[in-house]
Amino acid sequence: SITTAEHTIAMILSVARRIPEANQSTHLGKWEKAKYVGTEVTGKILGLVGAGNIGSVVASRAIGLKMRVLAYDPFLSSEKAMALGVRKVQTLNELLETADFISLHLPKTEKTKNIISTKEINRMKSGAKLINCARGGLVDEEAVALAIDCGHLGGAAFDVFNVEPAKESCLFGLEKVVCTPHLGASTREAQEKVAVQVA
Repeated sequence: SITTAEHTIAMILSVARRIPEANQSTHLGKWEKAKYVGTEVTGKILGLVGAGNIGSVVASRAIGLKMRVLAYDPFLSSEKAMALGVRKVQTLNELLETADFISLHLPKTEKTKNIISTKEINRMKSGAKLINCARGGLVDEEAVALAIDCGHLGGAAFDVFNVEPAKESCLFGLEKVVCTPHLGASTREAQEKVAVQVA
């Protein structure tokens, strides 16, 4: 949970500050300081779709970054939300219309498949950023690509994809999109904990 949550925070900061693109540009010997103007996360609203084990850790880290956190989760009690320091919202639409950053933390089921598609993206604030480090198939990737191209979404970060390993994707090569190869649990510490639990 901690490792995946930390990766989520890294993705939020990467897409906010356009770090991967700036890194690549600088390695090529360019100095495009004006091109990669980013967004502060301080004071911004992070909307969590799912506030279970991983979502809860993301919330605590985001609060440490002085973000305001909303959570949409039918299983989240008001008492737990208060303990986490998040504001529970009753509908996904309320979260989509309010959040500057939206991060998914729920399993893939028949009910959650493509929970974020064109209709939901159109409800998001102009310039909002979408992060998925949970499961492939929760997001309509083509809808995200179109929203990035037309400028409605201000950025996206994906660690998981509809088809894995993802050798090609409509998201690859797009500006303001950060992609990693399902690294959520890829730390030495997490792998050791999993091995101990299995044993």
